[in-house]
Amino acid sequence: MSDPVQRVLFIGLGVMGYHMAGHLSGQFHTRVFNRTATRAQQWLKEFEGEHCTHLGPLPEDLDIILTCIGDDRDLRQIYFGNAGLIANASPGTILIDHTTASADIAREIAQSAKARGIGFIDAPVSGGEQGAVNGQLTVMCGGEPAIFERAKPVMDVYAKAINLLGSAGSGQLTKMCNQIAIAGLVQGLSEAIHFSEQAGLDAQQVIDVISKGAAQSWQMDNRHKTMIDGKYEHGFAVDWMRKDLGICLEEARRNEAKLPVTALVDQFYADIQAMGGKRWDTSSLLERLRNRRS
Repeated sequence: MSDPVQRVLFIGLGVMGYHMAGHLSGQFHTRVFNRTATRAQQWLKEFEGEHCTHLGPLPEDLDIILTCIGDDRDLRQIYFGNAGLIANASPGTILIDHTTASADIAREIAQSAKARGIGFIDAPVSGGEQGAVNGQLTVMCGGEPAIFERAKPVMDVYAKAINLLGSAGSGQLTKMCNQIAIAGLVQGLSEAIHFSEQAGLDAQQVIDVISKGAAQSWQMDNRHKTMIDGKYEHGFAVDWMRKDLGICLEEARRNEAKLPVTALVDQFYADIQAMGGKRWDTSSLLERLRNRRS
């Protein structure tokens, strides 16, 4: 049996990673790295840990390195090259990537890591900032079962559900399914609220009724009040959703999946961006309907 995990490094202290690393600091000897050093310094004022000021060479005593950064391009910069994680991590280390990215980059990292005796799990998350704060994220994983079993206790610290879906890339593919489903749900909820308003109904009363039946969803339960009030500062930003939907649509072109609703909602989010709502949360699809003139 492998020795228990004791030392971790978390790379990427953004909206999600900041809190995920915070949870880890209560259970493990935790180091953090962020490209903007002031963010890491801010984290250290709130949580117990160390600031890792560079990634090459890495501390030799690390058991697991976790990343939660931007996109495929950022992953290439962090993982590959002479200063990258794969070149500098010690054999036996496990790399866990929580970035939402393509399945291709996950497979590429997994292959390169395996050649050096390093484990890798692609593990995108769902649950938003609140899920990260509360340690209630859902984690979708791809990788080898033995590596997953060693990595799982670390992810348990900030997750309510962790599942291995298949080989490398399967976590990313599952996250694509998640975003596809959310896109349709939010548009449907937006249309229902908009229709109720146009029909002269009390939108809150309508939601109170239909949320008790088949129309109920997490989005309805958690977003309808702020949507009705026209407040869109409570979740995943439109810019980020468009990045994710772009990944979904690109994969669909490759595997010949038909995503007509997803493609349409992606264009609706482009309209939101044009309205100045790049940083509004994804429920702002309602604002597009309220302001649509055609």
